[in-house]
Amino acid sequence: MPASDSTLEKSAPLNTSQTREARKPGIILAFIGVAQFMVFLDVSIVNVALPSIQDSLKMPEVNLEYIITAYGTVLGGFLLLGGRLADRFGRRRMLQSGLVVFALTSLVAGLAQNGTMLIGARAVQGLGSALIAPAALSILTNTFAEGPARNKALGIWGALTGLASVAGVILGGLLTQGPGWRWIFFINVPIGLVAAVIAPTIVREGRGKDRAPFDTAGAVALTASLLLLIFTLGEAVYVGWTTFRTIGSLVGVVALFVAFLVIESRAASPLIPLTIFRLRALRTANIATVLLFGTTVTLFFFASLFMQQVYGYSPTRAGLAYVPLAVVVSVGAGLASNLVTKVAAKPVLLIGLSLTSVGLFLLWRAPAFGSYATDLLPAFLIVGLGLGMSFVTLQITAFVGVGKEESGLAAGLINTSQEAGGALGVAIAATIAFSKIAPLKAAAHGDPVLLRYGRAEVFHQAFLVGIFFSVGALLLAVALLPWARPSERPDAPPVA
Repeated sequence: MPASDSTLEKSAPLNTSQTREARKPGIILAFIGVAQFMVFLDVSIVNVALPSIQDSLKMPEVNLEYIITAYGTVLGGFLLLGGRLADRFGRRRMLQSGLVVFALTSLVAGLAQNGTMLIGARAVQGLGSALIAPAALSILTNTFAEGPARNKALGIWGALTGLASVAGVILGGLLTQGPGWRWIFFINVPIGLVAAVIAPTIVREGRGKDRAPFDTAGAVALTASLLLLIFTLGEAVYVGWTTFRTIGSLVGVVALFVAFLVIESRAASPLIPLTIFRLRALRTANIATVLLFGTTVTLFFFASLFMQQVYGYSPTRAGLAYVPLAVVVSVGAGLASNLVTKVAAKPVLLIGLSLTSVGLFLLWRAPAFGSYATDLLPAFLIVGLGLGMSFVTLQITAFVGVGKEESGLAAGLINTSQEAGGALGVAIAATIAFSKIAPLKAAAHGDPVLLRYGRAEVFHQAFLVGIFFSVGALLLAVALLPWARPSERPDAPPVA
């Protein structure tokens, strides 16, 4: 650290945004990386356990998506508020609070006696994660100055996001077939509580200068619109798309979102100051992230069910089937974090999204009576490499030109895009895919071979939706992502 920075660090109050978070950035990164890993691990860890949870709690198949979307929607809806709270009351304080909430609601989820209790616990668990994720990412961006150091740290951060998603399905399979599915939640309890206790010994307190009232009404309106949209998509399978109930709910979604925009335009301290979207790299990265995580969560949700319900895999075998994917995600992330400082982010992202689309296409073509080696493994290797490259590149791009005072907002925004995208993606895919279950079962007339073909067709529809998401992100990046390298423009003005 330069001498001038060191002097500033000693003389400035600890609650200013100018304070560098630590003299030990590597330890800080490792600690907040664990917190980030927990948040994104719980997005995917339940996927392999879904059939076991369904049998244990007697849940209808079409309600399984709510175990995923309740967590992701609340997390996505309150992440921006979490970022504001971190800047206002202290990043470390919000990180600790989130860890405690996350740990305690994980305990409730593990003790759930019915689907309603589990889904409710997952929703509150998402609220805890909404305090953890933006605080941790804001700590990172205040620890590392914009440029190569931050790019490298964000590369590691993006890799952890991708690895957590893959590790979740592996660990979920091992725990489900081992001590039981409840342990996918119990394991969070000691980790979260211990991390909350030791946080003051590792991370200094830090906050932004802004003391304006935070926008709770905006957070509630945004989250309510997301929750109502996801619930409407799920219920449309039962009641139909042309019913008054579905149409009325969609009108309600639009009304809530319009209310959110009105609140933001009039609030003294809006949840999302719309001026931040003048940064072209930020706005493009966030939209592409919505689509990418729609692809990612759809992939893990339906590939886990496909392997168990079509190929007859046990939870452990289904979890271990993702190991090669996890390896190539880390390879892709490492490759991207090096390339993005040497060449423009755009070609790196285009390669990553293209590989993701190709891998999903291979899954869409996987036959009902195929094999892992010839039909699943090649798809997993290709899609894993693509996801790893895409995670890192979008994470770095989303912070180009963002100052320290807006780091909490930018952190909340990119995490919101990830979680909202994942929740919406699986909700849309489930709505389309599960709507075909009843007619396919009726057409099978109880024949096990025809039932297997029917189930494969259901999951193929979901993979096709995932392809549309990834191709959409690819086209968006082609059209809108700027070519400049992140490290080339640390002081560049906003790009309209």
